[in-house]
Order: sequence, then structure tokens, then C-alpha cells
Amino acid sequence: MLQLNHRTLHDFKPIPYPNDYVIQQLGNRLIYDERQYNIQDMKAEFDNLFKSLTDEQRKIYDQIMDAVNKQQGGVFFLHGYGGTGKTYMWRTLASALRSKHEICLTVATSGIASLLLPGGRTAHSKFKLPVPCLENSTCKINFNDPSAGLLREAKLIIWDEAPMADKYCFETLDRTLKDVMSNYSNSETIFRGKS
Repeated sequence: MLQLNHRTLHDFKPIPYPNDYVIQQLGNRLIYDERQYNIQDMKAEFDNLFKSLTDEQRKIYDQIMDAVNKQQGGVFFLHGYGGTGKTYMWRTLASALRSKHEICLTVATSGIASLLLPGGRTAHSKFKLPVPCLENSTCKINFNDPSAGLLREAKLIIWDEAPMADKYCFETLDRTLKDVMSNYSNSETIFRGKS
């Protein structure tokens, strides 16, 4: 019940917590959950999606995956009218990484849009963004939190409906990534080297 509600025994102070048991057995639970995709299903989905990409979509896919594979980071803005294949592209990118047992975080600005993404959540939920985000806000993620570990391991962040979010949401995530990625060489680049 705790897991279904994204809570832990730490949230209920009078209850004793079994120190290191869960971490020894599973490691970071958020990373564990993100890697629970069936590799064979993800490979089959990727193969099916990739062979149907148009030439323009394939160029976009190659450009994004090149940045991800080289860990250069980068911000890519994919836009188009409804029905032009944006969600198709997100599904292709996510299945490509997940078929390699890598982490791709899929978020959306609205709850309805997050339901269309494989493994999607709202950005506020996934990144623990405060409501409202202000000019100097940070996500409610500390350096040693499981969420910080998940952000460090993520290869790609897909944020659907990004123009609907306030600019402070992105600046808040950027500040938080600067903190949790501070031990890495690319910690001064935008989104700290995350694509």
C-alpha cells in the first residue's frame, strides 16, 4: 500500500524503519521500478516503432540519441500540430533506451497527457516541483534522496506539453539538477548534461 501511494515508512515517524534492508535487497526503489520493463517487449516495441519512422522523424531520433549516447546533454524542442507523431517519437525514444535497460523519464505538464506516455507521470509529481514554482524555487529533492539517484541515472527526460509549463518549472529543475549532479564534470551545462 505504501508503494502504491509513493510513500515509505520514513513518512510515519513512530513506525520503526528496517535499516538498509530494502536498499540491500533492491537498491534504490525508484531506479529498480524504472528498470522493470520487459527488455524483450521493449525491443519488439522499438523495432516496430523504428521501422515506421519517416525520414524527418528518423533525423530527429538520430540527433537526440546521438546527444544521449555521447552524454552531451541538450534541449530539443519538438513541436507540431496534433496527429503529427510527437507521442510516436516519445514512445520510440523511450523504448530504445528501455530496451537497453537504461532509464528514460517520461513526464507531461498535465495529468491527461502523462497517461499517453509509457510510464508517464506529471512533471510536478516526478520532479517534486513546488506549487507554485517561483523565481528561486528548487525541487523537494535532497542530494541523497532516491529521487536524486534516479535523476543521476536517467539518460533522457521527455517532457510532453512543455510550453504549458511556466518557465520557473524548468529553472527549478535545472537548479535541482545542478545540486544533485554537482559531483559530475558536466554539472555546469544546462540541465547538467541531461538531454
